[in-house]
Amino acid sequence: MADVSMLEDHKDHSAIKEELKRYIAKDDHVFIVLDDDPTGTQTVHDINVYTDRSYETLKEAMLNNRLFFLLTNSRALTASQSKKLHEEIVNNAQKVYEETGRKYLYISRGDSTLRGHYPMETQILSEGLLKEYGKVDGEILFPFFKEGGRYTIDDVHYVRYGNDLVPAGETEFAKDKTFGYHSSDLKEYIEEKSEGKVRKEDVISISLKDLRDEKIEEITSQLLNAHDYARIIVNGACDSDVRTFCLALYKAMEKGKVFVFRSAASFVKGVGGIEDIPLLERTDMIRKETENGGLIVVGSHTDKTTRQLNELLTIEGIQKEEFHCSKILESEEAFKEEIDRCRNVIEETIAKGSTIVVYTERVLIDLKGDDKETALKRSVAISDGLCEITGGLRIEPSFVIAKGGITSSDTATKALKIAKAKVLGQIQPGVPVWKADEDSKFPGIPYVIFPGNVGNDDTLKNAVLKLL
Repeated sequence: MADVSMLEDHKDHSAIKEELKRYIAKDDHVFIVLDDDPTGTQTVHDINVYTDRSYETLKEAMLNNRLFFLLTNSRALTASQSKKLHEEIVNNAQKVYEETGRKYLYISRGDSTLRGHYPMETQILSEGLLKEYGKVDGEILFPFFKEGGRYTIDDVHYVRYGNDLVPAGETEFAKDKTFGYHSSDLKEYIEEKSEGKVRKEDVISISLKDLRDEKIEEITSQLLNAHDYARIIVNGACDSDVRTFCLALYKAMEKGKVFVFRSAASFVKGVGGIEDIPLLERTDMIRKETENGGLIVVGSHTDKTTRQLNELLTIEGIQKEEFHCSKILESEEAFKEEIDRCRNVIEETIAKGSTIVVYTERVLIDLKGDDKETALKRSVAISDGLCEITGGLRIEPSFVIAKGGITSSDTATKALKIAKAKVLGQIQPGVPVWKADEDSKFPGIPYVIFPGNVGNDDTLKNAVLKLL
């Protein structure tokens, strides 16, 4: 078991911070962060998010941002759907480059605790970069994410439960029916996910010791020696580890090295040089007063989400409504009737000035004999049902909170019709708030994207209390 004392670093990193700022200022790449659900914005602020992947949108984004998020929601897609989507993005980015000369790199952001269409997605992105640069020296895997309790120590990725660090391969996430895995050691994880095409012995490791000892030149040398799409893992247990690595990375990039990245949200903040700001207060989020109540949509089935939901329901005056998603097994008509019933209850509650939480049944519908794609498609259909509830509302809530990665993505794009949003910051650590654009269903309202596995049991409750 790893030592939780490794998670703290009290060194003064002011010198590294200043040097990193200088390298960022002179770098001429735009970082395109492909987010497999909207929770990737959980460490940044004053950054644009786009949900449209068209050439026109990508051109506008690449010319007017140094770093931006492009929502793919690829974890809710089948492998073939994700492949097609990523190829479309790659083709559009190449067209923008050919027309404008705007250099770019990809960050495949996926903090789903090592779950997702990996390594397929990064391989497609690297093929696109190969056409632009003529080479891709390596793929960097950096899953550290403090706010989500994800740490990599001695090459092993851990999930924090209280004061315990549990190897990721021993957690509920590794048992995911669609994206499951066995390995906690990232070198072994890459070998597993590549089906043996990449041997663990060939994976380069950026050690936590070198990061803590600030061995910038040694780490830079490791990156300079990478070539021919080498696989590189980065250990990390606190934000200063990210800054140290990013400084070495920029030094290597200055010398012409080209990388594609698969990471959680902490690396995005570090490579973008984004400073922390205080957690948002009500006045930072609510821009127009209304007598209507708010809406909280809970789709995630994780144990942590269920505990957070139970704690949320202790708030006096909060109304609750269970969405009986198992109706989908009865008939299409029964499922549609359940959607309409929930929507009517929500509208009546919001109009009376009360805040309501609608949540899916807490038992995961997992039928014996389901294959991976069938299970995924049913999950998507249930998420679509939640979106029909929210998207069909004829009365505007004072705020919307969506709990769970797929739920929050679908709510943003399908229900709220958000094509572009500004990340205001975080309402709780790791919980981002978007300001919906003027063309959305409810312009200007705060939209809170609450990841399924972030925070303590009372974090959702505390977020809601800020908005009431």
